[in-house]
Amino acid sequence: MKAIYFEQSGPASVLHYGEVNHSNQCGDNQALVRILSMGINPIDNKIRLSPERFPVSFPVIPGCDAAGIVEAVGCQVHNFKPGDSVYFSQPGFNNRQGTYAEYVLVDSSLLALKPSSLSFEQAAAAPLVFITAWEALYDRARITKGQKVLIHAGAGGVGHAAIQLAKLAGASVITTVSSEEKADFVKQLGADKIINYRTQDVIAEVLQWTSGEGVDIAFDTIGSHVLQSCLSCVKCYGDVVTILQPTPETNWSDARIRNVRFSLELMLTPVLMELSDAKLHQAEILRQCATLFDEKKLTIEIARTFTLAEAANAQNFLEQTHPIGKLVLTPP
Repeated sequence: MKAIYFEQSGPASVLHYGEVNHSNQCGDNQALVRILSMGINPIDNKIRLSPERFPVSFPVIPGCDAAGIVEAVGCQVHNFKPGDSVYFSQPGFNNRQGTYAEYVLVDSSLLALKPSSLSFEQAAAAPLVFITAWEALYDRARITKGQKVLIHAGAGGVGHAAIQLAKLAGASVITTVSSEEKADFVKQLGADKIINYRTQDVIAEVLQWTSGEGVDIAFDTIGSHVLQSCLSCVKCYGDVVTILQPTPETNWSDARIRNVRFSLELMLTPVLMELSDAKLHQAEILRQCATLFDEKKLTIEIARTFTLAEAANAQNFLEQTHPIGKLVLTPP
């Protein structure tokens, strides 16, 4: 089959496109999926740059997100059948293969039926970012109606998913962007207050919007100094959730005094740690999102589509431009 792979760490130029050997023999609880589109995420670049940090094997086929059609299923798989259109997120950890390929064997517990209203390209763009935002806001922070939520990088992949999920929960949203184009985009998603972090003081704007109290929930999708600012933007007994590793320089003293609850969100954990119940939970999130997509209560934004052979260009584009929404690949 055709696939993207790399045999050493490095810049996007280490990615190769060509024929690779693959097994089409399903394990008892696996499904063989013919991939019709793949989503691109920042984690793909991180694995390429530092594969030693992850349980991958060379040659590495990168990618987590995909949508496609089930070709075959294992003997213990009863809820999917050949011909089903599915979407999923499965990183290539622990002897698994990533999704930058024409075919992939997938843990059936991670699969969900594709939303009928979405194209395969749209469906492939959705899983990782909506699972991440759902777990961060609904599972970690336990968002409730009437709360005020700060979402950083609201026009990005996770950010634009988080805005929509926060609004569905009945929260008010303040979000950060870097341009007028991105401001217009997040306004269409329902953001109540928009901060251009290049020209405005984020902490000051958040405190003014909340009459000096701070938000109930601050969601960090950037890390480092942004996480530090979140600790000053949240109210006493509020929640801060981050998808990045805090740095040793993070000062927790203000958060400690105000009894801020801090949570880490890593949607890769179920496959990384082989947690059966957590895999099923993520598939349930995708099932619920599919219903919401089909009811026109959620949307997914695609900034640009590349061919599978252009994966290196696509990863460079993601790193250099930070586009609105998501990037996707399509196979030959």
